[in-house]
Amino acid sequence: MKATSLKEIALLFLKLGTTAFGGPAAHIAMMHQEVVVKKQWLTDQHFLDLIGATNLIPGPNSTEMAIHIGHERGGWRGLIVAGLCFIMPAVLITGCLAWLYKSYGQLPRVQPFIYGIKPAIIAVILAAIYPLAKKSLQTVELGIIGIATLVLSLLGYSEVLLLFGAGFVAMALAAIRLKRQNTLLSFIPLAAPAGSGFFSPANVSLFLSFLKIGAILYGSGYVLFAFLDSELVAKGIITRQQLADAIAVGQFTPGPVFSSVTFIGFQVNGLNGAIISTIGIFLPSFVFVALLNPLVRKMRGSKMFAIFLNAVNVAAIALIIAVCYQLGKDNLNNWRGILIAGASIIILLKFRQVNSAFIVLGGSVAGYLLLLV
Repeated sequence: MKATSLKEIALLFLKLGTTAFGGPAAHIAMMHQEVVVKKQWLTDQHFLDLIGATNLIPGPNSTEMAIHIGHERGGWRGLIVAGLCFIMPAVLITGCLAWLYKSYGQLPRVQPFIYGIKPAIIAVILAAIYPLAKKSLQTVELGIIGIATLVLSLLGYSEVLLLFGAGFVAMALAAIRLKRQNTLLSFIPLAAPAGSGFFSPANVSLFLSFLKIGAILYGSGYVLFAFLDSELVAKGIITRQQLADAIAVGQFTPGPVFSSVTFIGFQVNGLNGAIISTIGIFLPSFVFVALLNPLVRKMRGSKMFAIFLNAVNVAAIALIIAVCYQLGKDNLNNWRGILIAGASIIILLKFRQVNSAFIVLGGSVAGYLLLLV
């Protein structure tokens, strides 16, 4: 497969980083449209495998997907370029908002414009996962695992437990079905892959705190905010109001929600604090993906690990559907939201090449106009 130029990788992920609103599920849906449907850089199956692998490691899923795709298309340099280009727009926008907040004590009023974004995002996610769901549901057994994962997710069970549990259950069922003594031999293909103020005590403490969170955090942005509450609010480093405002910034800016950390770092120690906090929270993702990416194809080449990966892929799709359900419950509770979501999904399914960013922008404008009715 011919490598993609770093310029093309950079331009794609700069665009995504600037237009991808709505959290990891929406970001991944937009990436699918760009790299599978439009550019055909990856197959549906390999994109699914990367989603499954990403869900097995800590850190922000959509950022890690960007890094994976960059590595697939441009090697080590592509990995770095894709990750930085996806992160930087959100970090810069959040940094500007952090400066305004620290200078004027409040955030700009954007609620009228974000009203219609979430219904449109639900449509973007559903349109993207439909072909992925068809691809992942290869057997009745996988369908049952997917349904069980969805139900357990809605009941509040841990995402990590469900992902690993799905994989191990599928492997156990396969081992029972095959009844072979040499099952362990199928694991073999996986083995053996080839300024002075800047480093102030306050900044070092911030860096270590966010490095730890980035290295161990599984789950959504809401889990991140729970970590921040215990790490920073409980220790008196920031106030609960500042954390609430950071959450708001993460919701209405594009790109990874982890960019909220840039906002927090700025409040604690100005520009240096923002930079060091951002590096700390995202650095583990680059390391984890660099280590994991070469193993994904080896997992697909190993019989038992392929079974594990198939089940994890189905579980990941089920978790994304659970996210859609929660978003729908919160945002499709009136005719305006239902109208925006319905119109968006019809457009996306009828015109597969339409850019998701236009759907999100259209949802924002429609939401604003419908609120005037």
